[in-house]
Amino acid sequence: MVDPTPDENDNIDTTDERQGDQHDSARHRGRSSWTRILLSAAGILLVVGGIWVGYLMTEQRPTVVGLPEHAVTPSKVADGAVRVRAESPDGITASIDGEPVPVRVRGGEAVLRPGELEEGEHDLRVELKSGSLPWPQSLERRFEVDSTAPEVKTPETVRAESFSAPVTVQGTAEGAAQVDVSGRRVDPDGSGKFSAKLSDPPATVTVTASDRAGNTTSSEVRVEVDHPGMRAVHMSGMAWSSAQLREPVLRMARNGKIDTVQLDIKDESGEVQYDSGVPLAERIGADKGYYDAKKAVEQLHGLGVRVVGRLVAFKDPVLAEAAWKSGNRQQVVQTGTGGPYNGGYGDYSFTNFADPVVRDYNIDIAVEAAELGFDDVLYDYVRRPDGDLGSMSFAGLNTTPSESIAEFLQQTRDRLRSHGTFLGASVFGITVNRPESVGQNIPKMASYVDYVAPMIYPSHWGSGEYGVADPNNEPYKIVNRSLREWQRTVEGTGSEVIPWLQDFSLGVEYGPDKVGAQIEATKANGINSFLLWSPSCQYTEEALTASP
Repeated sequence: MVDPTPDENDNIDTTDERQGDQHDSARHRGRSSWTRILLSAAGILLVVGGIWVGYLMTEQRPTVVGLPEHAVTPSKVADGAVRVRAESPDGITASIDGEPVPVRVRGGEAVLRPGELEEGEHDLRVELKSGSLPWPQSLERRFEVDSTAPEVKTPETVRAESFSAPVTVQGTAEGAAQVDVSGRRVDPDGSGKFSAKLSDPPATVTVTASDRAGNTTSSEVRVEVDHPGMRAVHMSGMAWSSAQLREPVLRMARNGKIDTVQLDIKDESGEVQYDSGVPLAERIGADKGYYDAKKAVEQLHGLGVRVVGRLVAFKDPVLAEAAWKSGNRQQVVQTGTGGPYNGGYGDYSFTNFADPVVRDYNIDIAVEAAELGFDDVLYDYVRRPDGDLGSMSFAGLNTTPSESIAEFLQQTRDRLRSHGTFLGASVFGITVNRPESVGQNIPKMASYVDYVAPMIYPSHWGSGEYGVADPNNEPYKIVNRSLREWQRTVEGTGSEVIPWLQDFSLGVEYGPDKVGAQIEATKANGINSFLLWSPSCQYTEEALTASP
């Protein structure tokens, strides 16, 4: 049998199958391309969307500044220290502990002003409404408010061997992160104790302790140097220029009966007794040049004698008249109606202790005296006029007269300390228990001077003071009893008492017995120092004994 010949149609069917396979393959390739295109497009959209969402989530999210990790003070939060930064701060709202907080937009920031917050922990929530998202951006912060300042304990005074000797200031500052002692940072230990050695201490060391929140507490420590003491006599500038009056004083010094001479720098007439270089003294004609201050100091130092410069502060007719006539009436004590206060002293008699120019003028003269070699500056008339306080006016006074005068003494002491010069203040005897009589509060003043010099002249006490019937005739009793109170009054201030004693006759004749009785009464109170006052600058040498 012969195999059948292949049919033509068989060939056609085979070709169709091949063509069909080719078409299926083409269709498959087309579907794959579209899939790839769609997948690529979806990927791009996801990336773009992710970038867009990421942009919105990061760039638009608000951030808070002004809230450190540690606690903050109530005042810092209340004063607008807490701020919120965002691209569009106008849409920011805030709440603390669920209560809305006023928000003010300033300089591209939203400033929060919640007012004073109580001490303790608080919750802050900030929201920023966005037009690009259906929900607001928000953040939450927990923070702590601390209003408790560190507790600082320091001694009131520390003693130094001399003005140039180092001192160590110690204390405790409970709750403090750091302590500043006169500009020097000191880190307290775990119990709050600190110690700082100062090689060149000022008259008053300020100790400031601060915690991490910013609460601070300050304390002042006075650096005290023991005064060497004095047995002194007063000499005006004119008296020192007179050989007749000067030589007896030099003789007493050579014989060891006195160890100090007090020379006037500026007296109650307002005249500077030597040729001063202080510009204001020259401008108003106050410097008179009655004696050569530098030469006098050198001469006395050559004898081993200390020199105290007496500086009358606020009874100053020269400055007062010059100030009034030049239109600077605020420098003068005035009446309630605006005229110059007289009070029995004469017009233009008292300058205003609260005025900065008046203060600087006196301090400049004190510093000049220190530079000339004076060992002490002893203020006199460092007070207001006596009389009814209601009849006087002090321009610029924003506290009591006694507080203002004590502040003036502190300013002077700070300036003199670098020159190694002691500071004293002559005061009325009655001010020991009548502090507001002339604006001399003794404990306040004593805190800022090395010694107070009460004028306890027996002739100046009234009958019956301290139980003494006739003080002028009983100098021992009145000096002894008044000094007891003076010693008690300055106790704890770091100041000493060096009294002015009377070597003149006023109603009762004073000679060696009565002058000597005052010196003995002073010694009975443990005080071996005194200043003798004689308006004539002539002294009872017989009342003085040579030092052993």
